[in-house]
Amino acid sequence: MKYYLIAGEASGDLHASRLMQSLKREDPEAQFRFFGGDMMAAVGGTRVKHYKELAYMGVVPVLMHLPTILKNMKMCKQDITEWQPDVVILVDYPGFNLDIAKYVHKRLRPMKVYYYISPKIWAWKEHRIKRIKRDVDELFSILPFEVDFFEKKHHYPIHYVGNPTREEVDEFLDEVRESYGQLANLPYDVAQRIHRPIVALLAGSRQQEIKDNLPAMLEVARCFPDYQFVLAGAPGIDESYYQPFLQGTDVLLVKDKTYALLYRAKAALVTSGTATLETCLFGVPQVVCYRVPMAKIYGVLRKLVVKVKYVSLVNLVADREVVPELVVETFTVKALKRELARILPGGEGRDEMLRGYVEVERRLGNQCAPDEAAKLIVEKMNND
Repeated sequence: MKYYLIAGEASGDLHASRLMQSLKREDPEAQFRFFGGDMMAAVGGTRVKHYKELAYMGVVPVLMHLPTILKNMKMCKQDITEWQPDVVILVDYPGFNLDIAKYVHKRLRPMKVYYYISPKIWAWKEHRIKRIKRDVDELFSILPFEVDFFEKKHHYPIHYVGNPTREEVDEFLDEVRESYGQLANLPYDVAQRIHRPIVALLAGSRQQEIKDNLPAMLEVARCFPDYQFVLAGAPGIDESYYQPFLQGTDVLLVKDKTYALLYRAKAALVTSGTATLETCLFGVPQVVCYRVPMAKIYGVLRKLVVKVKYVSLVNLVADREVVPELVVETFTVKALKRELARILPGGEGRDEMLRGYVEVERRLGNQCAPDEAAKLIVEKMNND
């Protein structure tokens, strides 16, 4: 069968590439054409456009690049029409992908539209459920709490296929055991300077997030001289961006070693996102923190717009507060210091948090997400 996949950012490239590998096992005759990145290209098929030419985040960047975005969208629609795949598989990236889904549903039926890694409309833009119901034939979720949201609240059946982050962490830990710990080694020049227990800093994947959150994290680091704080550099951020922040501190920076860092860390300060779930799966107690400019104004708007009780995936999966969230108006250096002290070895909150992590892992389940999704996709396509 012919599969057309669309992934609009780095995480989507990773998840789509793994899905493609699983689809090849289920369907040896699979042909791929896609908007995506290097990981997808390594699996095979034809890349039409690199996701780096699509990935504009935020209101201002989107407006500045609107002609390019519209041009790419037109190209994608035309390319799908000409190639005539059996199914279009959308991977997250809802702003672009839901428009493609509408086009395929309206113009190219009976071509199928499947969505792998469902849009997070439970957090905001819940009105998008109307478009999903109308334009998406099957939706594959990687977060267990989404089942109730889509099926009970909106009467739209979906498939929970497991969480790929759990699979990725498990694979890393297996490889570490097979390499007798060598895979989890930090770079030699960094390791030589570490003589204290490590606290990991995961300050975000975008420059604005880093700018807003890292200075407070560094201020906290000065208050815990018995620990070595190590910053995980984000994949898309050059090391030079971090240097002005780190100057005058003893905080170390590692690039492309986040899992190795978490493997060796005793605790972590983490901005919201997938990193909170990764930290949980490594069994590292954490404080989730997210600061934005004009916090009081943003705090009011957040209460009006955001529909969920929590911002971290750990708490959302557990449906209770397992990790503390210092977000927007509650984000202060004093609060960060207090909460970090509670989860360091010997702290009164550490064991309780680790027990909560066990519940999160149980709820995520043991399914291999791309394998489960691929089996369902091929089965449904063969039965249509």
